[in-house]
Amino acid sequence: MKEVLKKAKQPLILLALLIIILALTGYNPPAGRLNWFLEVIPGIVAVLVLIVSYTRFPFPNFIYYLVFAQMMILNYGGYYTYALAPLGNWMKVTFHLTRNHYDRIGHFALGFVPAFVVREIMIRKVNIKRGAWLFFIVVSIMLAIGAFWELTEWWTTLVVAPGIGQAYLGTQGDVWDAQWDMLWVLIGGVIAMTFFQKFHDRAMKSFSKK
Repeated sequence: MKEVLKKAKQPLILLALLIIILALTGYNPPAGRLNWFLEVIPGIVAVLVLIVSYTRFPFPNFIYYLVFAQMMILNYGGYYTYALAPLGNWMKVTFHLTRNHYDRIGHFALGFVPAFVVREIMIRKVNIKRGAWLFFIVVSIMLAIGAFWELTEWWTTLVVAPGIGQAYLGTQGDVWDAQWDMLWVLIGGVIAMTFFQKFHDRAMKSFSKK
């Protein structure tokens, strides 16, 4: 047990920090609690899965830092709504964009961060060898996650909370928003697997030695 707690020191610090931030931002967000909750709940579920499975399948701290970063992206978007996020407005003005593109950051992260989680599971549990097939499988799963996310957004605004509409979707009148979102998830997955596989391998190797 002491060994487990020793390895979990950094993840536990991140978890405590995450709880504090979520409690503060979720208390009275400008976008409303329902919109905030719907935006962050998928990430919260993912964090709970990581907590429950930690003793049986811990990941390197590298993964937990990435998950924490993605939770901050989700929380920021949920706090302001993706269409009104100040960072996106700054990008819009600075780069002369036609709309607030903060949601593209969120969807890029949706492809980038889970790619390493899926890759590690494929290597450690499914025993898929490193190479082209692993790359293809991980990227394909990321694209599937992106498509599933869009279906979830559609279902949420249609059935669960039809009143929040555009505030939750953040399409800003873009009829191709769903397609762009899926493309950015795909880009995130491709970049993760193209440029950061060796870094991930080093993190796994270092973690296994502890």
